[in-house]
Amino acid sequence: MQSLGKENHSSVSKFLLLGFSSESQIRMALFTFFLLLYLITLLGNGLIITLIYLDSHLHTPMYFFLSILSLVDMRYVTTTMPQMLVNMMCPRRTISWGACVAQMFIFLVLGIAECILYAIMALDRYVAICFPLHYKLLMSRPICIKMVIVCCFISTAGALIYTVFTMHLPYCGPHKINHLFCEVPAVLKLACADIFLNGQVDFILGFILLLVPLSLILASYVRIFASILRIRSSQGRLKSFSTCASHITVVTMFCGPAMIVYMRPGSWYDPERDKKLALFYNIVSAFFNPIIYSLRNKDVKEAFLKIFGNKGTAQ
Repeated sequence: MQSLGKENHSSVSKFLLLGFSSESQIRMALFTFFLLLYLITLLGNGLIITLIYLDSHLHTPMYFFLSILSLVDMRYVTTTMPQMLVNMMCPRRTISWGACVAQMFIFLVLGIAECILYAIMALDRYVAICFPLHYKLLMSRPICIKMVIVCCFISTAGALIYTVFTMHLPYCGPHKINHLFCEVPAVLKLACADIFLNGQVDFILGFILLLVPLSLILASYVRIFASILRIRSSQGRLKSFSTCASHITVVTMFCGPAMIVYMRPGSWYDPERDKKLALFYNIVSAFFNPIIYSLRNKDVKEAFLKIFGNKGTAQ
């Protein structure tokens, strides 16, 4: 009997993603809303990447990291949104075991990378404001590229640990994941084994990959605000505060919900709340990043007018 149980657990071939409401009218409305949100997110982030690539004035460390962030955001939403959209229209709403593993891993790689990128961007602003004379030396192109490579390595390693510890467990039927996509906390609820070790590993990883970057961001901004207050020009203070405020906004939208989902005790699990929080750090933050971090930026607006305005004039 024990061997038969193990055989049943290892023969899992697919999961059922419950997603949102099963009512057809509600699903159709959600499909339309999320499709528009997805397309606008791709358009906005794609526009930022294009502007930074085409305008030489934006070839600075800050905009280099912004372009990487936009690229990560585009891939981040593409990891989950197409599957969500298909599930809203398809009554079966199934995902294969392999596709679930792949989605979980890629989602975690990009999510961790985004969190680390926020810390790198805070460091960039710290060096620019507190050490302006050494900025070009400390944030040279080779150093920026090395930071991104380290970010990729850490995010891949963290995601691999999360995924292996989650998907090596035995899973019982009926394999219904009460979530929008294959996310670690929701999948763990289906495990037919003690997940205490997983909870400990998830908390440690959350501390390293969420709290440590967040602590670096907070420490950077304490020093930044102290330096800004010493700026004599009110216009200079306002410009510095504006740049920092945008960054703090997107960090709060992303890290806050992610910490609640990945660092809370297992007894606090609430699938409906987790679905809403997942939308925040997966879709909403990617949607608003180009708006509050880039498109309201004077340099980006000038680049847009210069590139697309000239094309319009030429025609």
